[in-house]
Amino acid sequence: MAKLDILHFPDKRLRTKAVNIITIDDKLRRFIDDMYETMYDAPGIGLAATQVNFHKRLIVIDISEDKDEPLCLINPVITHKDGVEIMQEGCLSVPGFYENVERAEHITVNALNQQGEAFELTAEGLLAVCIQHEIDHLDGKLFVDYLSPLKRNRIRKKLIQMDKELAQQVKQPSSTL
Repeated sequence: MAKLDILHFPDKRLRTKAVNIITIDDKLRRFIDDMYETMYDAPGIGLAATQVNFHKRLIVIDISEDKDEPLCLINPVITHKDGVEIMQEGCLSVPGFYENVERAEHITVNALNQQGEAFELTAEGLLAVCIQHEIDHLDGKLFVDYLSPLKRNRIRKKLIQMDKELAQQVKQPSSTL
């Protein structure tokens, strides 16, 4: 398995709309394993393929405390939404920022699993929010898009500054004693 690089806002590749997966084979399953490793290492509870610069409709999720309930959704489609849930969200592509976002409280989603078998899942609470958040990534949308333009611009500027500072640190040679 290999850890993948996660794209960070405002990277334009995060705005790419993902396309459906046609073939589910061993190569894709190995990539899914890499996505799980990347998500767990980050650490996070969800990761969309778009976030690792693979623009196919694929998400992995594990909201369990022990990280032992992995969920893979290939070509997910939300078929039903109801209720309203406001939950504080963060994102591996927007590191260090958390904001309240309004989403549907209950959802039903149809998808394929890693074996290519179709299934339907009804979710609520954190799982429903996580699925909606990750599907947004597949549609080129980020949780910061739910915020005011002022908040979104502040976050964008802070992340650009953080990236510049990190790049500067990498360029400076470390001193030896």
